[in-house]
Amino acid sequence: MILTAVLFDRLLGEPRRFHPLAGFGRLARWVEKIFYGPGDYESGDAAPAVRYLRGIVSVCALLIPFVLLAAMLQQSAIFGMLFSIVLLYFAIAPRSLREHAEQVVAAFSAGGLPDARRQVGLMVSRDTSQLDESGISRAAVESVLENGNDAIFAALFWFVLAGAPGVLLYRLSNTLDAMWGYRNARYNCFGWAAARLDDVLNFIPARLTALSYALLGHTRSALSCWRQQAAAWESPNAGPVMAAGAGALRVRLGGAAIYHGESEQRPLLGCGMAAGAADIARAVRLVRHTLYAWLIVITLVTLLVAGWQHA
Repeated sequence: MILTAVLFDRLLGEPRRFHPLAGFGRLARWVEKIFYGPGDYESGDAAPAVRYLRGIVSVCALLIPFVLLAAMLQQSAIFGMLFSIVLLYFAIAPRSLREHAEQVVAAFSAGGLPDARRQVGLMVSRDTSQLDESGISRAAVESVLENGNDAIFAALFWFVLAGAPGVLLYRLSNTLDAMWGYRNARYNCFGWAAARLDDVLNFIPARLTALSYALLGHTRSALSCWRQQAAAWESPNAGPVMAAGAGALRVRLGGAAIYHGESEQRPLLGCGMAAGAADIARAVRLVRHTLYAWLIVITLVTLLVAGWQHA
C-alpha cells in the first residue's frame, strides 16, 4: 500500500483542486468561528482557561469523527485497502515538495531574484519580500528539510504504526498546528491543544528523520549539530530535524527571519558555509534518498514479518 501511494504521488502529484486538506482547513476555520467565542485574548473577553478548553474541544470535535470513520472504512472488505492507499497518497507530498524547491532553483537560474522570493514564499510562512539570495536559499533548504518530516516521513511512520486512522490523525493534527499553533495573542491559549498534539505525534518520527538525514549525509557533522544545537530551536521536533539536516549537508541555517511583520533572531543551525542556491537541490536529494531508504527498510521488514508469520 505504501509503495502504491508513493507511486501515485510520483505520477500524479498533489491534486491542484479540491485537496481534502484544503477542505479540512475550511472546516477548521468554521469550527474556530463557533468555538473561539467573542473578542480576543488581549481584550480580556475570555479567561485563558476558557480559551484552553475551547481549543481542546475544537481539536476533539474535528479529529475524533474523522479518525473513527477512517478506522471503520479501513476494515471494509470491499475497498478498505483502496481507501488506505488513497488516504496515504493525499497525506504525503514528496513530489510537491520537490517541485516547489525546483521552482526556486529555476528562478535563480533565470536570474530573477523577485521571482525566487515569490517562489520561496509559497514554501514558508515568513516574509520573503526583502530576502537576498542567501536568505532565499536558507528559507528553501529549511522548508525542504522540515517538510521532509512533516509531509513524508511522519505520515509514513503513522501509517506503518496505525494504518489509515493513524496517518489521518497525524495529518489533520499537523494541519491544525499550522493553523492554530502560534504563540500570539489569538492562539497562545486556543491553539495550545493543537500544538501539543502535533508535538507528541511528531516526537518519534522527527528523530527517526533526523537520524536518517545523518546516516545519508555527513554523519559526524549531523550528529554533532543535532546534539549541540537542536535544543535551542523553539520547536522540539523541528530542531532535531533541521539541525541534523543542516549538519548532514554541512550548511548554515537559522538566523534572522521576519514573521507577521516582526523580526525574529533564530538560533544558528548546521556548520560550514551559509546555504546557497546549489544547496536547495542537495537538500531535495537528501530527502529523496531518505525516502528511498525508508521504502527499502519498510519493504524488507514487511517481508521478514510475513515470512516469520508464514513459518
